[in-house]
Amino acid sequence: MSSAFIALIWWVVPALGLSGALLYVLWVTKFQGKFQQETQRSVGQFQRFQDSFRDSQARDNAADAEAKNPAAPDSNLSNS
Repeated sequence: MSSAFIALIWWVVPALGLSGALLYVLWVTKFQGKFQQETQRSVGQFQRFQDSFRDSQARDNAADAEAKNPAAPDSNLSNS
């Protein structure tokens, strides 16, 4: 390799590193909040999705329990 090519590498590699660092800082300051809000919204929707299954399962269990053990007739209706 020629010495000019090696000298070019010594200038290009740090320049790329510096530009990458500056782009990262720009991304953190400008755009990271937007992505975090979208992530939190997505996580919230997924949690509601999971909760709907838990609620459905609780309703099913309650309906099964009521079907196995029907409630006693209302005492007010039988005394009239």
